[in-house]
Amino acid sequence: MQAVKRNRPGNPSWLIFAASLLVCFGIWHWAETILVPANTFVAQSKGVPIGNNSDLYPRWLGARELLLHRRDPYSADVTRDIQKGFHGRPLDPNNQAHPTDQAAFAYPLYVVFLLAPTVTLPFALVAEVFRWFLLFGIAASVPLWMHAVGLRLKPLHLASAMVLAVSSYPAVLEFHMQNLAALVALLLALAAASLVRGWLVLSGFLLALSTIKPQFSGLFVVWFVIWAAGRWAERKRVVWSFAATLLALVLGAEALSPHWMREFVAAVYAYGKYATDPSILYVFFPGILPWVIAVALVSTLLALSWKWRNSAAGSREFGWALAWPAVVTLAIIPVAVYNQVLLIPPFLALLAQREAIRSMGLMPRALAKAAFASQGWQWATAVIISFASLLISGERMRAAVLVPVYTLLALPPLTLLAVVSATFVRQRRSSS
Repeated sequence: MQAVKRNRPGNPSWLIFAASLLVCFGIWHWAETILVPANTFVAQSKGVPIGNNSDLYPRWLGARELLLHRRDPYSADVTRDIQKGFHGRPLDPNNQAHPTDQAAFAYPLYVVFLLAPTVTLPFALVAEVFRWFLLFGIAASVPLWMHAVGLRLKPLHLASAMVLAVSSYPAVLEFHMQNLAALVALLLALAAASLVRGWLVLSGFLLALSTIKPQFSGLFVVWFVIWAAGRWAERKRVVWSFAATLLALVLGAEALSPHWMREFVAAVYAYGKYATDPSILYVFFPGILPWVIAVALVSTLLALSWKWRNSAAGSREFGWALAWPAVVTLAIIPVAVYNQVLLIPPFLALLAQREAIRSMGLMPRALAKAAFASQGWQWATAVIISFASLLISGERMRAAVLVPVYTLLALPPLTLLAVVSATFVRQRRSSS
């Protein structure tokens, strides 16, 4: 009788899954029929050059030019060729209508090894395959992160969570822009889940691959190394595998293009000059305060990582330790919405500890609810606008096009505060 009851269409699990499909329709209908046309109209009215607008393109073209034509992907000539595809034309620094983003190849050179199988294919095909692969990767990362943070859900609840993950604005951006953030997040999720399974060598290998976006994965690398140091005799294979793989990547890149690291550092420095997005800390705080808070956050992360270094993979402490690098990373790197795919592990860690958070007092409960409510706002308003657009003309809907993204800026700091608050209330209770 229980099995029959669980599968009835009126069962809450089925209702949750149906609601997730409704949200998925709402987000994607809003994005494709309202947001994208509105953004295109604004760009055209301002005379902004429009090309393929794919973040994959600079990396792909740089890999193709290096592997097939032995051209330096960091060079000015290749940057100009990248701009022709990314922006539709080379940028004119004297034209104020042109964007400031130079779209240069600003990744570690060994990213070309991951892109090597694609360099002989037309970019249109590569981009189409990659956009769907990224959506699949975002969905697939959900059960992997769940496994790592110790959260177990019913199959329909898991399916609902995967649908909701690809029904987020960061997923929409990844689909259209093909940034490597979703790929790196998938590699980190695979590395974390591999630790739970006891596959330490595989975990170190995947962790090394994630350094193609070092600002995104760096704090996770720190946590994995500290965790391995907690029981060195049992876990040292993680570090040795990571070090050997990273060394092979660096030396392989050096063989392709000697002195690439110097050019990479110069490219990163130049990117800091023309990139327009500050970190979330600079949005909310003036002067030197962002630096002070960033140092405090990283120092706290290091202290907690050392405290949790003996935790078992998949335990509560391990889950919190994965949430902390995610929220601190989002606080200190430049604001870019596609990076918010990294909110999946802290959201799942908060969900896994929901019973404990309920008993922690007003502040942890309120912050956790605020974080989930910020995400819920995006889903609810996108659904409302999507259904309203079926009855109201597109011109009249343009005024409401940005309503679902009103909470995007608040989502990372609220999640950070929820994780920080829950962590320290838990630590205080443990000490008592």
